[in-house]
Amino acid sequence: MKAVRKLAVLLSLGLCSCFALAAKTPEQSYIETCRKGPEMPEPIVVVAPRVDADYDGTSVEVTFVVDTAGKPTALAVTNAPDDTLTAAVVEAVRQWRFKPVRRDGVPVATKVVLPVRIAASPPAGTRYAVK
Repeated sequence: MKAVRKLAVLLSLGLCSCFALAAKTPEQSYIETCRKGPEMPEPIVVVAPRVDADYDGTSVEVTFVVDTAGKPTALAVTNAPDDTLTAAVVEAVRQWRFKPVRRDGVPVATKVVLPVRIAASPPAGTRYAVK
C-alpha cells in the first residue's frame, strides 16, 4: 500500500504561520513556521510516521516530556484507533529533536501534548503550533 508521506501536525496551545511553500516538505515547513518562545520546546528535527493511506484523516494524541537534552521521553498515546498507528506515531515522535526550554539559562524538561493528524496532503490553511 502507498505510504502516507505528508503529515499535518497540530500541537496544542499556540499559533503559527500557514503552510504555504509547496516546494518544502511538511516537516520542513512545520519546523520553520512553528511558534517559538521561551516557554516552548522548539522542534529542530521532525519525522513523519510511515503509515498506510487507510489512516488518512486519523488523529492520534501523544503526550511526552522534552528532556533537557531535547529528546522526547515518557511518550504516551491518549487516543488512537489501533496499535499499528500508535506504534508508527510513537516511533516517529521518538526521533524528533527539540531545542529545550531554558529557565535562567538552564535547560528544563517540559511536557508537550501533540495532536497528530495523518493526512495524504495537509489541508489548506493548516496551522502549525508548539506546546
